[in-house]
Amino acid sequence: MKIKELPSTEYIIPGTGACAGCPLTTGLRIIGKALGENAIGFLTPSCAVASMGLTPQTCYTFSALNICFASAGASAGGAAMALDALYRKGKLKGEKPVVFNWVGDGGTYDIGFQGLSASAERNDDFLHFCYNNEAYSNTGNQRSGATPQYALTTTSPLGKEMGQKNVPLIMLEHRPPYVATASLAYPMDLYRKVEKARKITGFRYIEIHMPCCTSWRFPPADTIRMSKLAVKTGSWLLWEGEYGKLTLNGVTASLAEGKRKPSPVESYLKPQGRFSTLFKSSEKEQQLAQIEANIGRELEFMVGRAKL
Repeated sequence: MKIKELPSTEYIIPGTGACAGCPLTTGLRIIGKALGENAIGFLTPSCAVASMGLTPQTCYTFSALNICFASAGASAGGAAMALDALYRKGKLKGEKPVVFNWVGDGGTYDIGFQGLSASAERNDDFLHFCYNNEAYSNTGNQRSGATPQYALTTTSPLGKEMGQKNVPLIMLEHRPPYVATASLAYPMDLYRKVEKARKITGFRYIEIHMPCCTSWRFPPADTIRMSKLAVKTGSWLLWEGEYGKLTLNGVTASLAEGKRKPSPVESYLKPQGRFSTLFKSSEKEQQLAQIEANIGRELEFMVGRAKL
């Protein structure tokens, strides 16, 4: 399938309050086309909620419920089980709706992680999307567990000291039916993964890398360019896993197989104002070398994990 062959139905309509260049509306457009109209979304406090429009108006045309920050796992899992009960009693007919979460990295990596892990362990029947912009952007750019090392945020004003967690890999180790990572720079790969996950029953997790021009401080027109650089430098890896079995995809597979060399990480980091302190530091060369070494080690680890 080519991008021009995607379904024409739009689930994001004019009226969004999102920033210019915001990646989340682009991501929601693609997953809406893959999920179709028979879907129910749960949204925790985030940019996706703050920008959905003034009540009672909304820019989303799918069924959406705003829920508490820490409750994505319990809310979606409970809704899926309630639907199952209504079908068993014969009160609902036809195909069961896809229950999905649309949650940022704060609601996934930090505040909502406990309930999400429990849902994955129980194999609750819903699809969790983490749109990862590597910060609490909605509340002014505080650091999260997904914020990379050396990035400036309002709560790491000298640059974050430690690296980010690898939550997609943690979710894979729960051995659920499906886990995947995706990038807005490769929309057909994202569409394929969502469509595949839609047809699976049980717990599914897809994390989408979402460069945020406001928090990361780069021009709004460069959102997709930054998404592509993240993948080409190896800073963001594309893969999918079924019941714990991992497969590398696309550019990441080419990097792993040595068919292409990673782009210099400086080409990805330097346009981002959040790394301005790194590039002014007398230790810039050592820190960039450390970042590239970490990227190489992570890729090597995932190559080994894919062999299991």
